[in-house]
Amino acid sequence: MEGFEPGVPTAIDGCKIPVKRILGRNPGPMTGPGTNSYLIGQDRLCLLDPGPIDDVQFESFMSAIGNRKLEYLLLTHTHGDHSPGAARIHEATDATLVGISAPDVAGQDQSFQPQQKWQHGDEVDCGEYKIRLIHTPGHVSNHLCFLLVEEALLFTGDHVLQGTTSVILPPDGDMSAYLDSLAYLQTLRLRYLAPGHGGIMDEPQLEIEKLIAHRLKREAKVLAGLAELGECTVDELVLIVYDDVAEHLIPWAKRTMLAHLIKLERDDRIIESKDRWRLL
Repeated sequence: MEGFEPGVPTAIDGCKIPVKRILGRNPGPMTGPGTNSYLIGQDRLCLLDPGPIDDVQFESFMSAIGNRKLEYLLLTHTHGDHSPGAARIHEATDATLVGISAPDVAGQDQSFQPQQKWQHGDEVDCGEYKIRLIHTPGHVSNHLCFLLVEEALLFTGDHVLQGTTSVILPPDGDMSAYLDSLAYLQTLRLRYLAPGHGGIMDEPQLEIEKLIAHRLKREAKVLAGLAELGECTVDELVLIVYDDVAEHLIPWAKRTMLAHLIKLERDDRIIESKDRWRLL
């Protein structure tokens, strides 16, 4: 993220409630410049998505918190680039953990154990501001977005990213649920989207509309590819459906394409037999 230094709190413009983005120290092919963490509030604080375990980043967080009270640790989901750093901060501050426990699938941070069961519509009240939980399954089943009510600012985790699209990861990730979650966000009054990776977006509904259109266009390519190839494997189909992505991303594209295939089979438009797919 050009112009942002990892570990340094940077204020988001246009907000009366202080919100500072803290870029992670974990750049990579799937994380971009790194995971965005967000420190919210003036005196009673929330920290969202502290990212992976990193001693230097932990010190950056503690310095940003200073002698103020960290009341809540907010976790959008339990992938390794978002949640593992929460445990040490919780131990140091006794902040309440807010999120949904990890599903029992590979790649999830099973160490995250919130003290209570949180669900869609719950709110945390920090006096000067409230944050509402919005369950947005799709990328993974336990994904939450967090709405800073007073600012109409939505922290989107990996549900909506800036400049790219989320990977949908079956069996826990679900394309139908992802599209339904995006449709729900279209019903909200939003001013900003603050993603887990990338920059702040100030045209929320346009971004959401573009994401839905992108997914439906990709779905159409899946159907066109099956029409062209006939019965085929995922390995054969992905080269047609994702002919616009770099080769090193094809393994991730295959997983998201599988999510499209599962959705289309559920919609009675295609069928799978012995790892081969065809139109109905």
